Amino acid sequence: MNEDFRKQAPAPLAPVPFNIPRPFETVLPNGLKVVVFEDKRFPLVSFRLAFTVGEAHDADDATGQTSALVSMLTEGTKNRSSKQLAEEIERLGAHLSASSSSDNIVVSASSLTFYRTDIMNLMAEVVLTPTFPESELSLYIQNTLENLKFQRSQPNFLADEQISRIIYGKHPYRVASPSPADVEKITREKLFELHGKSFIPNVATFIVVGDVERDEILKEIEEKFGGWQQGSVGEVVFPDPPERTETTLTIVDRPGSAQSNIVISNLAIKRSSEDYFAFLLMNQILGAGASSRLFMNLREEKGYTYGAYSSIDARRLAGSFEATSEVRTAVTGESLKEFFYELNRIRDAKASEQELNDAKNFLTGVFPIRAETQEGLTNLIVSQKLYDLPEDYLQTYRDKINEITIEDVERVAKKYITPDKIALVIVGDAENILEQVKSYARTIEIYDTEGNLQNMDNYKQDESVEAASVAGRWNLNLSAMGQELKVSLILEQNGNEVSGKLETMFGNGDITYGRVKGNQLTATAVAEVQGQSAEFTINGTVEGDSVSGSLSTQMIPMPLEFTGTREK
Repeated sequence: MNEDFRKQAPAPLAPVPFNIPRPFETVLPNGLKVVVFEDKRFPLVSFRLAFTVGEAHDADDATGQTSALVSMLTEGTKNRSSKQLAEEIERLGAHLSASSSSDNIVVSASSLTFYRTDIMNLMAEVVLTPTFPESELSLYIQNTLENLKFQRSQPNFLADEQISRIIYGKHPYRVASPSPADVEKITREKLFELHGKSFIPNVATFIVVGDVERDEILKEIEEKFGGWQQGSVGEVVFPDPPERTETTLTIVDRPGSAQSNIVISNLAIKRSSEDYFAFLLMNQILGAGASSRLFMNLREEKGYTYGAYSSIDARRLAGSFEATSEVRTAVTGESLKEFFYELNRIRDAKASEQELNDAKNFLTGVFPIRAETQEGLTNLIVSQKLYDLPEDYLQTYRDKINEITIEDVERVAKKYITPDKIALVIVGDAENILEQVKSYARTIEIYDTEGNLQNMDNYKQDESVEAASVAGRWNLNLSAMGQELKVSLILEQNGNEVSGKLETMFGNGDITYGRVKGNQLTATAVAEVQGQSAEFTINGTVEGDSVSGSLSTQMIPMPLEFTGTREK
């Protein structure tokens, strides 16, 4: 048998046809926009009630209230308690939820066509007559406060918090999360007031996709929402994001961290930008997938990371570009070098025809797949309406992609990627990475995980400080939710470097990175817990044969305090 066919990749298949009709659109007398897309492939229907107000509209002294409002919508209405709502949704085999982002609020529902009227009735209840029960609100506040504590242990959140602050300045997009004080200020009265201001029909669009008859569904929508009174959100003018003039470096210190989370960002495009499609292709070539330049360089060639990517966060009023990766602490500086190499290369060296064609084939090929399911199609229509995209956006998407040239890719790269005035944020062990990365920026700041600015002098490495002796077996007692847990550390020491083992009742692991500075011990151990890999960060103070400190892991919201002694 001739095996020559194995030497050449098969030709690509013909493009999947994507002939999507335009939906029917109308406006009710109260200003509610209605979009109906009849899709009779399945006996299902999806609803979206989308508002063009979001978390960015929270007042400075009311951060987190929109998020609270949305979370509380399904926790009780004039006719049903939270439990009764949940039971009715379950009885119908349906879905009903609400979500918010910086730009929008979206109430979502879906069901079998047979239960269309029932789920619409529930949707109208949660939108028009929520009660925000005090007991449910207290539970929400308690759970949110615990979640805020947990966020502080997540490197991705810590990086996002700093990048948002740096890129957006005083613009509301700077807020990555409310503070505990913000959450504690939320009351029923404030939620009712915000609901009256935000949930008005003239800033909303009701979208229906599925097995419906247009005239029937329009009649139902008018019956349930036609009496909804108009209101006024009021004109809001947001400050412009700051104009960057230099590259800055911000480090969030996580002592003992075995890896560095790198985020490199600058302002880019709004979602409605004419450069969106050119930017999309440029980003696909640079870092959007496993065959992109960043991925092939930092992972495949250098082996610094499991993945390196770039992305676009294009919102209604502004947007940003980001390049990100999680790398080993020891190669943080080398990783930055490769990031800047690729950021400059996408600006200065034209993409090849092969790169451009591969990016086009991927983006035009995956687009119809996103519309194959009813929920996917619904979400595409929602995005189109919320961001005021052209009426033929879905129909011409692939044509717009295919029109982009190599020169367009080069143009947007030069325009929107600015390595000479970009923001660098690294979450990791500040003392161990500062020397590696300080040459990349003149302006450097270090924060702790609570967001407090630190003194740079505290992070200068001083080799003259004698390291305490930590070698041996240490038996630790951890306090966890009123219980005492036994943990052992078996440490080996070479100067100020530490390695060894971590033994717990849940599983054992290796200390992959550890060091001693004076009497301060920091170490990272990776152990398998219930079949999953977990990273434990150990911070302790050694006094002779005694040690005290804390152990933290992403699996537990708060660090666990410990005391212990060394075996004789």
